[in-house]
Amino acid sequence: MATPVKILHFADAHIDIANYGRHDPETGLPYRVIDFLKSLDRIIDAAVDERVDLVIFAGDAYKDRNPQPTFQRAWGERMMRLSRAGIATLLLVGNHDMAPADNRAHTLQEYGTLAVPHIFVADEIRVWGPKELGLPVQVLTLPWITRSRFLARHEMTGKSLDEVHAALAQRIADVLDGVLEDEVDPSLPLILTAHTSIGGASYGSERQVMLGQDLTLSKNLVTNPRFDYVALGHIHKHQSIHDKPPVVYAGSIERIDFGEWREPKGYVLAEVERGRAVWKFIELKTRAFYDQLIRVETADGFMDTLMGHMPDADRIAEAICRLRLEYPHELESLLDEKPIHEHFAGAFALRIVKNRTGGKQSKLGALGSVESLGPYELLRFYWRTKNYSEDELAELLNVAEEVLNIHAPTGAVPDSPAGTIES
Repeated sequence: MATPVKILHFADAHIDIANYGRHDPETGLPYRVIDFLKSLDRIIDAAVDERVDLVIFAGDAYKDRNPQPTFQRAWGERMMRLSRAGIATLLLVGNHDMAPADNRAHTLQEYGTLAVPHIFVADEIRVWGPKELGLPVQVLTLPWITRSRFLARHEMTGKSLDEVHAALAQRIADVLDGVLEDEVDPSLPLILTAHTSIGGASYGSERQVMLGQDLTLSKNLVTNPRFDYVALGHIHKHQSIHDKPPVVYAGSIERIDFGEWREPKGYVLAEVERGRAVWKFIELKTRAFYDQLIRVETADGFMDTLMGHMPDADRIAEAICRLRLEYPHELESLLDEKPIHEHFAGAFALRIVKNRTGGKQSKLGALGSVESLGPYELLRFYWRTKNYSEDELAELLNVAEEVLNIHAPTGAVPDSPAGTIES
C-alpha cells in the first residue's frame, strides 16, 4: 500500500489587514499586521515540524492586489522558509491576488517568474503531478475565475448577472470534466484546490461586501468521487461541507472583523491516499475579540447601569472590543464615554457603537434635495436606513469607494475607522 501524502492546507492569509490598533514603534508595522504574521509563522513552523510533503495555500495572500513592498517582503520571507525546507508549496491565486484587468501580473507572480525552488504558482486550471511536485500525488487547481477570462463579451451582452454566472459555471464544469477525463492518472491520489464559493457553505463577514458579484459553484462540482480531498479558500469561516471526499474550507488565519469574532482560526493537516483522506483542523491562538450589547431604557441611574454591565478586566485584556450601546435618543446627554474608555484601558482596541432608539429622523428632507447629494452621501444615507452598524457602514462605504470609484466628499470625516477587505 502506498504511503499517504501529508499535506498542510491553509487559506486567506490577508497579512496586511490592519482594521484596529496602533503601530509597533520598533518595526513600524501595525500591531494587527504582526498578529497576522504570527499566525502565518505558526503555520510555517507546523509545516516544517510536522514534515509535511505538500503545503497548499488556497488563495488571498494580501488584502488587495496592490500590496506594499514591506508586506510582500514579509510574505516572501516565510515562503522562502518553505523553499529552503524542501517542502513543495502550491500557491493558488485568489481574487485578492488578481488584478482586475487581463494580462496584468498578480501578487504571487514573482515566485513563478523567478522559479523559486519548490514553490509553484497556480494561476490557471491545470493538473500538477509528480513531475513538478516530486510527490506521488496530483493536484487540480482552480484559481479565482473572472468572467472575462471564460466568457467572450458577446456571450455576456444583454444577459442578467444570474444568466452570466450560470453560463460561467457551466463552462468551468465542462473544463474540469475535460481535465479529469484527459489529464488525470487514475492510479494516483487527486486533490482539488479552488478559491471560490460553493453552494451550501456558510459565509462569514466577507459576505457583507460581495455586493452580489460572487460566483457560487455547485456543490456537485467538488464532490466528484474522483477527488480524494478538496482544499478550499475564499470563505473565511472554517467548515467541512462534505465528508467523502472531504470538502474543506480552511478559513482565514486571523479574524478580520467582528463578523468573525466567534469563529476559530487555523489550518488543516491531512493525509491523502487514493480513495481515502483523513484530516484535522488545528486551531491557532489568535487575538481575542470581545463584543457586548448593553441596553438602557431610563434616565434614572443611566451611567451606573451602563458601568454595572461592563466586563471584567481580564476578559478584555489585549482584546479587540466592541461595545454596542442602545438607549433612547433623548438620553444622549447622559452618556459619559470617559469612564467607559478608562474601564477598557487594558484592551487592545475599543469601538463604541451607539444605537439611539426612538425619534429617528430618517426623512431625506433633513439632508436637502436628492439632487444635492453625491453618490457617496446617497449610499451612506441608504445604508443607514437599513440599520447597519457603524462598523458595517464604514466597511460598505470602503468597498463602494473601490468598486464604484466614488469618494467621500472633500473634508468629510468617516463615521468610524475603516480598513476592510473585499471578497
